[in-house]
Amino acid sequence: MKQPDTKNADPARPVSLNQRAEDNLRFIRDTMEGASVFTGVSGLGYAGAGLTALVAAWLAAQQTSDTAWLLVWMLELVIATVLAFSLLVRKTVRQGKSVFSASGRKLLLAFLPTMTIGGLLTLSFFLQGRVSLLPGIWLGLYGAAVMTAGVWSVRVIPVMGALFMLLAACVLFTSVPADLFLAVGFGGLHIIFGVWIWRYHGG
Repeated sequence: MKQPDTKNADPARPVSLNQRAEDNLRFIRDTMEGASVFTGVSGLGYAGAGLTALVAAWLAAQQTSDTAWLLVWMLELVIATVLAFSLLVRKTVRQGKSVFSASGRKLLLAFLPTMTIGGLLTLSFFLQGRVSLLPGIWLGLYGAAVMTAGVWSVRVIPVMGALFMLLAACVLFTSVPADLFLAVGFGGLHIIFGVWIWRYHGG
């Protein structure tokens, strides 16, 4: 009976086994990360954006032209986005994680498409002179984006999104000044939920 040729045994076999074990561990780690939620959302970022939105709502209500009104809110969008995202990055780094982790990417991919459509509708409606419809569209699309992205974040986020959609319905079907609802939504809800996230999810 022929004996195994031990002289010609592959010396790299232990290395390949180690590599396979590392690959398995990496797969398990990536799978667990993908199933986890993104907790880097900053409550302080939400609260700060809410405060700037209150100022923007007051300024916008003073404007006498659609162009000036829209400019106020576009500036608020830039300020609030920079503030919220910078604090999100700071919190995520403090947690020892990355904004572009598996859960972070899922959150962004769930949030950004709806907001992109909001931007396109804003430009289109402005060019058509239908600016009065924008507040309801902003609140509704933002609420939908937050509800969808919130699946990959802390549980309270989708609740905030649902309340934004409720405000959108109020704007679209009532005659209450739109800037008031924008202040309640982008200002009040952001502050309330931001403080809640800061209190119970650390920052």
